[in-house]
Amino acid sequence: MAKHRIYTTSFASVYPLYVAKAKKKGRTKAEVDQVISWLTGYGQKELEAQLEKQTDFETFFAKAPKINPSRALITGVVCGVRVEEIKEPTMREIRYLDKLIDELAKGKAMDKILRKNEP
Repeated sequence: MAKHRIYTTSFASVYPLYVAKAKKKGRTKAEVDQVISWLTGYGQKELEAQLEKQTDFETFFAKAPKINPSRALITGVVCGVRVEEIKEPTMREIRYLDKLIDELAKGKAMDKILRKNEP
């Protein structure tokens, strides 16, 4: 089966869309970066390096320094699919990020987005 097109899409080409979506709802680029860092473990310099290198989504997640184990607490629907039911690991990571950006844009508190104070 052929890989989904998003796997070979550069993260840098989608990142501005994440930032624009957040800003449109009164959130900041720093908050977008914080969410990405929480999910992947990339620090600010590492994130900027990935953007500069035009790293594709598959590599971006495969080389993530420290995927957050609390990401399993992310549930809900993105693009009509429940994230917790996605079997393919890379697609699930991409949808986790989409869900976090959606929550940010919907005005959810950062503590809730980053799953703080959850079991």
